[in-house]
Amino acid sequence: MKIIPAIDIKDGKCAQLVGGVADTAKYYGDPVDAAKKWVSLGADILHVVDLDAALGTGNNLEKVLEIKKAAGVPIHYGGGVRDYGYCEKLIKEYDIDRVAIGTLAIKDYLEKDIDGMLEINNYPKSIRQRIIVSLDSKGGKVVTHGWKERTEIDAVSLTREYGGLVWGFLYTDVDVEGQMRGINLKRLQDVIKSTEKPVIASGGITSVKDVADLKNAGAWGVVLGKALYEGKIDYAEALKC
Repeated sequence: MKIIPAIDIKDGKCAQLVGGVADTAKYYGDPVDAAKKWVSLGADILHVVDLDAALGTGNNLEKVLEIKKAAGVPIHYGGGVRDYGYCEKLIKEYDIDRVAIGTLAIKDYLEKDIDGMLEINNYPKSIRQRIIVSLDSKGGKVVTHGWKERTEIDAVSLTREYGGLVWGFLYTDVDVEGQMRGINLKRLQDVIKSTEKPVIASGGITSVKDVADLKNAGAWGVVLGKALYEGKIDYAEALKC
């Protein structure tokens, strides 16, 4: 299982939110410095999110590309990828290793946009294997547009719809995101069991026990955010899982 440090960027700085609420941002310095730190401690993948792009308040792509160049390890990138052309550009032009689409995928599902899903399907496998569907869940239902808009879709429905089209899924439990109170293991287990594709778990992971529980549940990887930055989890200890 991969232990993946999160580098969320807001206002050009490394930040963490509580429950996806912009006003709760706490800052932790320069994102490039954070990337170098986690790589020096053994990280072989980084999870990079442009919070400003996700929330529709800005764009930090230049900083993301700095991270990619400085870190020298694969990055998974998400935040504000609202059309397939941009998704493809991130992969082909900027060589982002994997791109997470959330609002875009959910919009297609809601509108039964077969053309949009066919657009993914028509990509060569080399592109499709670099796309992740991001499932942000609040109150058991998927939320979009930077966690601001609630749908009536459950995450399992989307894993079944997109399972044959993309590399895998990133599941974030927004209800516990950034609160450092532990995970909702049952929800995560349900998503992991619903697909044969890789599932990366995120949200509320606060202890090495949480990490071990997710490994036992079959998660491909876990994203560690605020608990790392606040010292609740020692990265070296997490790697031992």
